[in-house]
Amino acid sequence: MTTESKIQVAVIMGSKSDWDTMKNASEILREFGVPHECRVISAHRTPELLAEFIKNAEKRGLEVIIAGAGGAAHLAGVAAAHTILPVLGVPMESKLQGLDSLLSTVQMPAGIPVGTLAIGSAGARNAALFAIAILARQQPGLQEKLKAFRQEQKQKIMKETLPC
Repeated sequence: MTTESKIQVAVIMGSKSDWDTMKNASEILREFGVPHECRVISAHRTPELLAEFIKNAEKRGLEVIIAGAGGAAHLAGVAAAHTILPVLGVPMESKLQGLDSLLSTVQMPAGIPVGTLAIGSAGARNAALFAIAILARQQPGLQEKLKAFRQEQKQKIMKETLPC
């Protein structure tokens, strides 16, 4: 999504094949009206492009970066090494059920943090919700939308019945 509004979140992924998972983050951000962009940028195949993109992120007004990559391709960690913006990592499902992605994202050395979410689509959705929570601290309208979303989640559960 690109709009005339200042883009606040970048959703980046290591390859186009990650889009099936990462589109979930974009959908949540769109639902909340958060201006964002989605890009394919590889930590290993386009390292200079990634470094340039991340180094300019703050100047461009980005507030949060959501990075998803599969295997041991550590897009989130490399991005975090180039910025002090919050970086949220989404491990992709892989031949090793995403464990390789999870471990490469969650096992950051001390000093360069990456907020790591669940493997796959749930992680992408939660990364977007986490980004929204970060932004909502300074945006009362967004804070109200997030509270309403949480209330809707609560109501859905309270309406659930089981055929006992």
